[in-house]
Amino acid sequence: MRIIPKRLYSIKESAVYLGRSVWAVREMLWAGKIPFVKDGRRLLIDIRDMDTWIESSKTQISS
Repeated sequence: MRIIPKRLYSIKESAVYLGRSVWAVREMLWAGKIPFVKDGRRLLIDIRDMDTWIESSKTQISS
């Protein structure tokens, strides 16, 4: 049997993945920083979008 990796995460799961609070993730969604999938009342976040946000938010201090 092949295990299919999970792609969509709840807000609570996304908060754990991103190391943020649930409310911080909600604010990110409301601010349009990360897109989401709406399924009825549930908001689901694609792991690819979380990874894209992480990559685009990286900065370096130049010397």
